[in-house]
Amino acid sequence: MGRYRPPQPRSSLYITAEGYECLRAELKALWVRRAEVTKALAAAAAEGDRSENAEYIYRKKELGGIDRRIRYLQKRLPDLKVVTEPSSDPSRIFFGAWVRLEDEAGEEVVYRIVGPDEFDMEKGFISMDSPMAKALIKKGVDDEVEVPIPAGKAVYYVLGVSYQSLL
Repeated sequence: MGRYRPPQPRSSLYITAEGYECLRAELKALWVRRAEVTKALAAAAAEGDRSENAEYIYRKKELGGIDRRIRYLQKRLPDLKVVTEPSSDPSRIFFGAWVRLEDEAGEEVVYRIVGPDEFDMEKGFISMDSPMAKALIKKGVDDEVEVPIPAGKAVYYVLGVSYQSLL
């Protein structure tokens, strides 16, 4: 028996138009990849004894991962609400905003507040459900923001807000 894990809280259903298109493209690519993996699995199965066939075992696991992701995307995509209109108050931070921040050490960072399905720290995309984004919502330029972190709190100063890319 596995260890019990309570269900995860439902994440927000909002997504940018770019993020929605990326998820749709991912779903389409997964179907193509699934066809390739299925062919390779059939070829591996034809080789004989499946219990000692590493290629067969690998392809079965890969196919399971692809199927899980396809099921998730097929259930998630119809529920998502695509946000195409920027905020009515462009001087405040809301969903889809690019935000330039300065920490107490004087280092600048740029984040974009996006839906939980499209966050990517390498691009500077943070989920609207994250503590950072929750602290930033409704703030404006020159506001001080306290973000809870495991070691206490971090303080940031809002240097800029835009609904066009700041990068």
